[in-house]
Amino acid sequence: MSTAIGRPVDRVDGLAKITGAGRYSAEIALPGLVHAVLVTSRIPSGRIGHLDTYDAERAEGVLAVLHHLNLPKGGSVPALLPSLFGAAASGQTFFPMQDEVIHYAGQPLAVVVADTLDRAEHAARLVHITYEHTPAITTIEQGRDRAYEAEKIFAGFIPGRITRGDAAAGLAEAAETVDLSYHLAANHHNPIECSATTAVWEGDRLTLYDSTQGPNATLHTVAELLNIMPSHIRVVTGYVGGSFGCKAMIWAHPALSALAARAVHRPVRLALSREQMFSGCGHREEQEMRIVLGADRDGRLTAIRHHKLSPTSHFDDWAEPSLSVASSMYACDNYEGVYRLIKANTMTPTFTRCPGEAAGMFVMETALDELAERLDLDPLEIRLRNYAETEPGTGNPWSSKGLRECYQRGAELARWSERDPRPGRERDGNWLLGWGMASSAYPVTPPGGPQRARARIFADGSAVVQSSFADFGTGSATVMTQVAADGLGLPLERVRVQYGDTDLPNTAAAVGSAGAGMVSAAVHVATTALRDQLIAQAVADERSPLHGADPGQITVTEGRMHLRERPDTGESYAELLQRANMTDAEALGTWNPPSMMGTGYGTMTFGAQFAQVAVDPELGLCRVRRLIGVFDPGRVLNRKTAHSQLMGGMLWGMSQALLEGTVMDPAGRWSNASLGEYLVPVNADAPDVLIETVETTDTVVNPLGVKGIGEVSMVGTAAAIANAIWHATGRRHHRLPITIESVL
Repeated sequence: MSTAIGRPVDRVDGLAKITGAGRYSAEIALPGLVHAVLVTSRIPSGRIGHLDTYDAERAEGVLAVLHHLNLPKGGSVPALLPSLFGAAASGQTFFPMQDEVIHYAGQPLAVVVADTLDRAEHAARLVHITYEHTPAITTIEQGRDRAYEAEKIFAGFIPGRITRGDAAAGLAEAAETVDLSYHLAANHHNPIECSATTAVWEGDRLTLYDSTQGPNATLHTVAELLNIMPSHIRVVTGYVGGSFGCKAMIWAHPALSALAARAVHRPVRLALSREQMFSGCGHREEQEMRIVLGADRDGRLTAIRHHKLSPTSHFDDWAEPSLSVASSMYACDNYEGVYRLIKANTMTPTFTRCPGEAAGMFVMETALDELAERLDLDPLEIRLRNYAETEPGTGNPWSSKGLRECYQRGAELARWSERDPRPGRERDGNWLLGWGMASSAYPVTPPGGPQRARARIFADGSAVVQSSFADFGTGSATVMTQVAADGLGLPLERVRVQYGDTDLPNTAAAVGSAGAGMVSAAVHVATTALRDQLIAQAVADERSPLHGADPGQITVTEGRMHLRERPDTGESYAELLQRANMTDAEALGTWNPPSMMGTGYGTMTFGAQFAQVAVDPELGLCRVRRLIGVFDPGRVLNRKTAHSQLMGGMLWGMSQALLEGTVMDPAGRWSNASLGEYLVPVNADAPDVLIETVETTDTVVNPLGVKGIGEVSMVGTAAAIANAIWHATGRRHHRLPITIESVL
């Protein structure tokens, strides 16, 4: 019986983090360590006219200045493959400093290496570059007339056009339609820890201390970029100060740090500055969407047409899959989704927390509210009338779906039935009050390839479980300790988890809410295999009290194997191993996930979200007072870390709604590339947040029925807030973020 899974266990790495004992990738102390600083382009399009490194090379402490004229050429740039596959996962199919061509502002043009960080930064300012400018496209407005329909997006995994039924016919027969256009600003990740890599060579062997979501993705990407054998590279990822997508794919800096270390024959640390994080790790692209919804008199959808337009880089057809969940959220036979792209002077966009769904579902959920208003239906009622009992498009059954229960419980917590549906009716002094709601969903995506873990138990009854996954702040190490303890039947304090090292058994990057499911599956398989191995050994041992027993009738409690019906008959792991003169025993567990082509089921994490806002109509201020989220994540592995993840996503959704947006200046650069100007919420902005879960049994997604929670809680937040602002003011908003100016 499970005793550890589900408990609100404190983080196993918590003490090290709060005391400063934990070391991050930019804090690794190595003998002879030197520092590298990037020199990046100040223009978005053109060529290097003249590169003058004379002053920089002669500055005190400088060891090297690397650029396209002297940087050693390596291998090939890997294909654009999501890091979920555990293989090479380059963020873009372009590697800088190979020639003089400039594709985007912020592109690395040189690397300065010096004995201290201050000296490297000083010397970087002494690199003088003249530019030959060429015309640039950096926004949708500039490139609108060059837009094209993409054949494939998202590294080639998603078609650029998705249809079912006949959308035109469905709209023609609709009794009511809404036809709406939206604009969503670009967004950037801003983890506490900027991306950083420390590289050290020992002969032809390379060790990278990298801040990443996927140590194995870093290993294989750098191996291809530098044309060296993967077996000659080790990647270590200890403590990671957040990611949110910017550390999911592998960008140029790990390979550049390795090249710099090889050039100066010293360990080299390359840490991006906060400004460089805005142009060195991808971003959520600027987006325009048009959605047309048609419904009959009863509010049942007859057709959905959803088109997206966004800029991508010159080298990759990348767009967030913004239409995917929105296309399958509601029962509707007629659907048309189209992605159109603009080749722009930008780096390739990338995963940003809740990639795609944060944008696409904002559009769907606010448009559905407008349709409900036209039909004089309650927003919750129109969602229930279009509830998808099976997966739209395929007709597959859902592996599990507790969305009805989420709607019901969320409405109870929000006292939704007491809400006056008419906008602008409730006040608190000068504040107008409003309630809004939205659905949430996020796909359960299996990783590519087998996921592995190793379990080892010692003769004293303690155990260690090893897997190469990274814990980038989500609490994965804690959760895996719980899974391992249950798998082995040991107390938590007798189990230790080792992770974040490619010398350990392979796992893919923990992205897209897949981490908990895939790593827990591998750990569960490894630990239960070791448990069964030891039970079999006891049954076969004539000296064991369990000799000759049916293994199926033996369980393990607190490290002691015993008969289920006779708990007094048994022995501990330690007794078994010591009697056999064994110092330890181990087992390797491999979980082969379902095919990426599908399981025959619709697999999705669902939720319902509600928001209360207060709007000052004279000042345009909008304050979120309450957020309520009820989610169906399958099995919850740790109540405390799950609550933290869900709350973090909801607060980020609030930030998406009201604060976050990166602005391109006329020169083609991000004009607010700092935490002083890129707005994110602080504690004073945080509302009351109430979170509950509806746990459903799911036997399809993985052995423990874990569907994931990292993304889903952001999905519906912005839409719930926007719908609440309408309820408070009577005014709809089709641009994100919703600013003071737009409220006024």
